[in-house]
Amino acid sequence: MHNSDPNPTPDYDPDHDPQDDLYGDPQADGQRFEVPDYFPDELPLFMPGTLVRHRRYGYRGVVVDFDMSCHADDEWYHANPSHPERDQPWYHVLVHGSTINTYAAQENLIADATGGQIDHPLIQHFFEGIDSLGYRRNAELWPTFEA
Repeated sequence: MHNSDPNPTPDYDPDHDPQDDLYGDPQADGQRFEVPDYFPDELPLFMPGTLVRHRRYGYRGVVVDFDMSCHADDEWYHANPSHPERDQPWYHVLVHGSTINTYAAQENLIADATGGQIDHPLIQHFFEGIDSLGYRRNAELWPTFEA
């Protein structure tokens, strides 16, 4: 439809909240916005590429991936001396200066602000470089390991 007025007056409401545009007016139709069941209550603190340090053991590393809860079997979990809660994010970490990768609970990791590169033979399989935010993920498919 064409408006013949060359200077139309925009509809302006000083009480308009732009957030209402995202979710609609919950009172208007009796509905309310609900978070879907698959959406986590808490997001992980560390994303792939983040440099971290283990609180207890002091090693540095880089996060490769995470799980929203511990996916290790009971035998592995009970062999872990600290027994962190299973119901928290757990991270797959490449450990600096070694060939080791660990599986660490969020409560045991802190951000590593040193910015130093991680020396690990699998770095190039997951990342293309490092900047002030951490390692940048590459476009390569992740290596698969046969059990």
